[in-house]
Amino acid sequence: MKYRYTIEGMTCNGCRTDVEDKLSKIGAIKKVSVSLENADAIIEMNKPISILELQNSLPSKYMISEKRNDGLQKNSEEKKSDFQQLFPLFLIFVYIIAGSIMLNYRWKDFSGFMLDFMGLFFIVFSFFKFLDLKGFPDSFRMYDPIAKRIPIYGWIYPFIEVGLGLLFLTRTQLNIALVLTIIILGITTIGVTKTLLDKKSIQCACLGTALKLPMTKATFIENTVMLVMAVAMLIL
Repeated sequence: MKYRYTIEGMTCNGCRTDVEDKLSKIGAIKKVSVSLENADAIIEMNKPISILELQNSLPSKYMISEKRNDGLQKNSEEKKSDFQQLFPLFLIFVYIIAGSIMLNYRWKDFSGFMLDFMGLFFIVFSFFKFLDLKGFPDSFRMYDPIAKRIPIYGWIYPFIEVGLGLLFLTRTQLNIALVLTIIILGITTIGVTKTLLDKKSIQCACLGTALKLPMTKATFIENTVMLVMAVAMLIL
């Protein structure tokens, strides 16, 4: 059953992720999709839940009220295919791959290609996180195990990505950069995998909050590709 509710009191992406996180913790709820622009939430649940129970799960600054009770209605974002929703992510990957090829086509150096790919990956992805540095940590902690336990980690994560990107692009301390990449992305991948297995509907923070991307298998594949590259570079 799907129900649409109006949410009052949200002023930023941090509020949106806070509401989404609190509602997702209610046992009978399967999926939650909160829209800051529309000030509403679409909730899929196993059984009817009272407005009072929903309200009690939220901080007092938010007010929830029933907007539409039609289990068949879906918003425009839900009607989009996975490819349509993830098109910005695929497009960014194409640009990163193209840039990496252009930097190495004369030397035909595959190792150089992988290092430049990882460097550009971290630099580009950190850029989108910096666009909303205030809202990113709230989105990130919804699935990253470290950010859940140590909130400040979400704030410094974009800076870590910049540092790793520069190390790869300048070919500095590569072994350290590769080990850190495996550890950081490995932990994040564990959180992504758990989210996918739990079938929770949340926003992926890989590109910050500027672009709304759903947490899907593509997120898992994205991290896995980077992990495989990092491991391969350590072995080579």
